[in-house]
Amino acid sequence: MTSPQPGMTRIVAGERNKPKRTRAVEVLVALGLVLLIAAGAVVASTLSRSTEAQAAAPTPAAELKLGYFGNVTHAPALVGVKEGFIAKNLGETKLSTQVFNAGPAAIEALNAGAIDATYIGPSPAINSFVKSQGESVSIIAGAAAGGAQLVVKPEIGSAADLKGKTLASPQLGGTQDVALRAWLAGQGYKTNTDGSGDVAINPTENAQTLKLFQDGKLDGAWLPEPWASRLVLQAGAKVLVDEKDLWVGSLTGKPGEFPTTILIVNRKFAAEHPDTVKALLKGHAESVKWLNDTPDAEKASVLNTALKESSGAELQPDVIDRSLKNIVFTVDPLAGSYKKLLEDGVKAGTTKQADINGIFDLTALNSVTAETGGEQVSAAGLGKD
Repeated sequence: MTSPQPGMTRIVAGERNKPKRTRAVEVLVALGLVLLIAAGAVVASTLSRSTEAQAAAPTPAAELKLGYFGNVTHAPALVGVKEGFIAKNLGETKLSTQVFNAGPAAIEALNAGAIDATYIGPSPAINSFVKSQGESVSIIAGAAAGGAQLVVKPEIGSAADLKGKTLASPQLGGTQDVALRAWLAGQGYKTNTDGSGDVAINPTENAQTLKLFQDGKLDGAWLPEPWASRLVLQAGAKVLVDEKDLWVGSLTGKPGEFPTTILIVNRKFAAEHPDTVKALLKGHAESVKWLNDTPDAEKASVLNTALKESSGAELQPDVIDRSLKNIVFTVDPLAGSYKKLLEDGVKAGTTKQADINGIFDLTALNSVTAETGGEQVSAAGLGKD
């Protein structure tokens, strides 16, 4: 056997004449190395998990991009932005805003990442949830109930007079569009999303609807406030259907209340920035409380200023007064109504039958209201509360 080099211990398979002491030392050294390697692996694994946890930990967003409409039914957004309730609660998170005319456009922006959260009607939120199989949005609060009417020319006395007439809604698939189509179906009329049918429905921007009605080119429209009031007070329309009369309270326990405006958030954004979502909800809750506690004259003044900034025009005092009388401001999204809203969308041909369980995440809202002694709200079995 060749002698090993100085300082080296050569181990040969089957060798039995090695001194026992040397063998024991080698075993101990080897065991020590194994333990050191194992300890190093544990430390490295622990450090790696710690680093991954830190990287994945939710953090406040640098910016929150918020959408809303220039409608009185979006007063919680208008006031929340104008009075600074939302920005104050967001703290160092920058607030950016974008104004929309109707829900489907806001949903497109939300799904494209152009905004992170938006005030919107329930029907576009349901449609987005259904199309994405629950991956796109979460409803996190209510904002306004009521405030939508079908207003028509004075000579139209009943549903029977609508055959062959042309009506408008703010946008195809929007909340008032779905309500109009579903109601007409209940009256025995067929409508199609291309505008054909027993009654023609032309989705039209609200300001254009007012002008077209004044010019005699529309027979009526199903509109949110303040547009229903503007057609009544400024264009001579009359109310054929006040939507609150269609909601008897059997689904929500609140007769006459139906969700007109809610607050939704992109699900990915909410998962990454839960503290920012909670801060938004704190500002939203403050805004709703302000609307319910503030004298009418002051409320109308602040809203008018906010409307001018968002949509370019103030409202006449009688218009804003009539509008506010038709709306209830609430953080409750009235979740018990959503299965019917889904059925209405299916009936209208703007969405498909689906399971909407999981559409609500009201945990942050209920955490906020618990801190202020407010009413806890229910997801009615359609999500977290």
